[in-house]
Amino acid sequence: MSHGGNIIDIFNSGGVIVNGWLQIPSAFAAEVMAGCGFDSICVDMQHGVQDYQSTIACFQGMSAKPVVPLVRVPWSEPGICGKVLDAGAYGVIAPMINSKEECEAFVSYCKYPPMGARSNGPIRAALYGSSDTTYQTTANARCLCIPMIETKQAVDNLAAILDVPGVAGVYIGPSDLGFSYGMKPILDRKEPEILAIYEKIVTETKKRGQFAGIHCGTPEYANYAISLGFRLVTVTADVVAMAMFARSGVKLVRENIAASVGKVSEAKSA
Repeated sequence: MSHGGNIIDIFNSGGVIVNGWLQIPSAFAAEVMAGCGFDSICVDMQHGVQDYQSTIACFQGMSAKPVVPLVRVPWSEPGICGKVLDAGAYGVIAPMINSKEECEAFVSYCKYPPMGARSNGPIRAALYGSSDTTYQTTANARCLCIPMIETKQAVDNLAAILDVPGVAGVYIGPSDLGFSYGMKPILDRKEPEILAIYEKIVTETKKRGQFAGIHCGTPEYANYAISLGFRLVTVTADVVAMAMFARSGVKLVRENIAASVGKVSEAKSA
């Protein structure tokens, strides 16, 4: 099985990484999402209903399809970063990275020596290796460190964070970012102040050969984000897709029921 690097290849060739999001702790949900055409899919251990065992189950559900498994960890700390990588993640998204020092620590948790301090023990990830190339020899290059930029402090320290060796790209959390500037915590933002920050992030990552990623609430906004220069866009999450389709279906049927009842009432009164 070949993972990791694939999405960097997309980025390096000038393409856009189309990402999905898993909040439901189900291998079957992961399997369904993996068949929908995403380049990568992120298991959300921070705000999703996911734990370590469900994360592994989601990876197993995805494994039949050529999607790159990512994880958003609950926090940047060595235990969970090492465990999700050992489980088979090929990219770790870490929330609330606000300084150079926090970013350096995050990268060290994810990289083997001499680049970092990750402990050796890829219990499941080693299955991705082959006879001529072991997992450990490629992991530092192929396992992606993706700090989240989602606070005013992180924006102020953006250049220092991006300059940390080992950062492949950044991921924007629009809700928390707006929150930290005194705005409502929503996803698909178009406030001029926030768009100026997005422009800065896109420009600074592009200078360094890194990608700028963003969490989107709708496919329409994902397309808008691409037009702004983002090169990794989360299009939808499993929960969102399920709820939106179910809600629209129920609405359509209820409108039909209401119309039918109206016709019956008109016929009776005629």
